[in-house]
Amino acid sequence: MVEPMRILQPEGWARPRGYSNGIAARGEVIFVAGQIGWNAAGEFESDDFVEQTRQALSNVVAVLAEAGATPDRITRMTWYVADKQQYLAAAREVGSVYREIIGDHFPAMTLAIAGLLEDRALLEIEATAVIAE
Repeated sequence: MVEPMRILQPEGWARPRGYSNGIAARGEVIFVAGQIGWNAAGEFESDDFVEQTRQALSNVVAVLAEAGATPDRITRMTWYVADKQQYLAAAREVGSVYREIIGDHFPAMTLAIAGLLEDRALLEIEATAVIAE
């Protein structure tokens, strides 16, 4: 039987911290649009980077739940942050929030510095997940 999801770690490569180099998966694919740090009503409750991260990740999990998926089914995440220094200053706390909401599952990830459409948004996170067939 083929595993529904497996981490791709090329031989001889250093293990990445906080992400995977690649994931192979089979099943129904779920694409989660970029989620920002606002609540279900589309309102920002905080201008704090860590709190917006918490909300954005919670939003990703809520969309996944609509498809019957859990965070451990995420195969890829792309993080867009408005301010690199703000992200770096909060990295330890962001890691704690990530583990609290997503768990110890680290999909293939990319982080990019970008301008965001919503003026108060400090980050945006999009995800792809796969539910096993």
